Amino acid sequence: MSRLPFDSPPDIQVRLADLRQQIRHHDHLYYVLSTPEVSDFEYDRLFTKLQELEEQYPALVTPDSPTQRVGGSPIDQFSKVKHDRALLSLDSVLDVDDVQAFDTRMRRELEADQVQYAVEPKFDGLSVELVYEEGIFVRGSTRGDGVTGEDITVNLRTIRSLPLHLQQHATLPKRIVVRGEVYLRLPDFQELNRRLTERGEETFANPRNVASGSLRQLDPRLTATRPLVVTCYDLMVSSGEPFSSHWEAVSTLATWGLPIPTLRQLCVSIDEVMVFHQDMAEKRDQLPFEIDGIVVKVNDRSFQDRLGEKSRSPRWAIAFKFPPRKELTKVRDIVVSVGRTGALTPIALLDPVEVGGVTISRATLHNVEEVARKDVRVGDTVKVERAGDVIPDIVERVPIPNETRHAPFVVPDHCPVCESAVVQEGPIYYCTGQTVCSAQLKGGIEHFASKNALNIEGLGRKTVAQLVHQHLVQDLSDLYRITQEQILTLEGFAEKSGTQLLSAIEQSKTPSLERFLFGLGIHHVGSHVAKILANQFGSLDNVMAATEEILLQVHEIGPEIAHSVVTFFTEPRNRSVLIQMKDLGVTVEEISVDDGTRVKPLAGKIFVLTGGLAGYTRQDAKQRIEQLRIQIVNEKEFSYLLNRSSIEGIRKDG
Repeated sequence: MSRLPFDSPPDIQVRLADLRQQIRHHDHLYYVLSTPEVSDFEYDRLFTKLQELEEQYPALVTPDSPTQRVGGSPIDQFSKVKHDRALLSLDSVLDVDDVQAFDTRMRRELEADQVQYAVEPKFDGLSVELVYEEGIFVRGSTRGDGVTGEDITVNLRTIRSLPLHLQQHATLPKRIVVRGEVYLRLPDFQELNRRLTERGEETFANPRNVASGSLRQLDPRLTATRPLVVTCYDLMVSSGEPFSSHWEAVSTLATWGLPIPTLRQLCVSIDEVMVFHQDMAEKRDQLPFEIDGIVVKVNDRSFQDRLGEKSRSPRWAIAFKFPPRKELTKVRDIVVSVGRTGALTPIALLDPVEVGGVTISRATLHNVEEVARKDVRVGDTVKVERAGDVIPDIVERVPIPNETRHAPFVVPDHCPVCESAVVQEGPIYYCTGQTVCSAQLKGGIEHFASKNALNIEGLGRKTVAQLVHQHLVQDLSDLYRITQEQILTLEGFAEKSGTQLLSAIEQSKTPSLERFLFGLGIHHVGSHVAKILANQFGSLDNVMAATEEILLQVHEIGPEIAHSVVTFFTEPRNRSVLIQMKDLGVTVEEISVDDGTRVKPLAGKIFVLTGGLAGYTRQDAKQRIEQLRIQIVNEKEFSYLLNRSSIEGIRKDG
């Protein structure tokens, strides 16, 4: 039985408070100020100790503890929350004349010769409202329509740069409401897209999409996997003494432990605003986060009150936007995407650039020959277009005088997803781990279960996607480990349908050699080649043992097929999966091999099958006739095929 707080030893309560304070201090240094004082090892040691003590004394766990950033089950939907004060949008301008006109209007309405402005970068993220009471983070919400947003408190708590407990300070009011922006740093965005690209999954167009999508996830555990950060730029409501200026209010946020913009400036005139805008435009490509302009705010809060607000925007602030990037951008990385067939495609990850009204952050380089022809390398400036007005494509590299270039791109010798060996066929490189590579897994399972392979009824695309997404199937052998309880967790399955799927999987444990070889999805091994291999070698063990020299002696087997078959069966991960399948009861049928002396009762004949086939499916009859063309069977079976299979015509060749 856990101890109640008042029963717990005082020294434990002190120890817990001290650990939490230390961790908050190091979180602030690392995630907000980027000036860590301790190693990752030392930080992990403190965090582990806190977890152990809280597990020992669960009644002492507090909502603002660093261990409570991620917790709870997925929710059904977000609740609505009304903002303390409207989260207004900003009027945007692009032209210098419009900025001058804004300043003229401010000076006229305020009857002032000059107006002081607070300026800061305009982060390209998602605006949020943050509420603190007694220094504790109690609620966070999206902007929504400006008046009402969605309560995303559980997701915001996962952001490490957002303090759950503010630093104690004499000026800290009992209640504050802060406005901030949640976004991704560009290196983290590129790393996320790199991982998605390698797995052959859809990537994000820009960091803003990641931030928006991540904060609206119903499962906070998924949000926690995204490296989101937050910057606070406005104190909207405070129960304490009012601040005379915007600059002072934001500066005070920092003393309370909240992250604020580092590249802000106080400008005494609109001319200084113009200089700041130009400076930010020049630094834009070197910044570790996306900005699309600057925000210009009248600094004096009494002036702000006099100027007031319009229906959707304040009169005292504007967004001075940058012109959108067009066509030219930088290559931040070149990675390989592993497709459903195992083909490795070079992909350039780009600084987001607008082309034809669409933001592009990646472009295909097709294959290694194309990369070499265009001589595209990491760090290069390139011209991008939308081929056919749809597909992003790198047109050419744009040389920059005196630039130092990176080394040419080299295809990795191991798959970035599953670490299996990579082989080359012409300009295309392939991952050999077809049975274990998660990038190929969905397509591989669908193919394995298809009608012409193992014909596992009920194992369609939607079901396969769920099995892979929930990590119930991580290679082909896992199909034979699935339980009824696991199937019932899938959408669309009840007791009966689950039993039917399990039965279909069980029935697939005794496939013909031909169907099994086809189902493995070996490159260049379609149904016809699978038949040839089955009839030539007779067993899976014989096919696995065949060398390229032996395979090349088989009629219709050329160098590409021979190399592909040997490569597949010599990949240790593939062999491991096949061994596991055998251990799980999968027994591949063996057939008699033609030694050249057997009678071939149907050799030289062509069959036309129509209508229903008594005792056979059309595919089964086709397979059996193929076997009868090269091997002897008993007379009774031969007669059954001839007399009962609705064969309309039998004729000799020619």
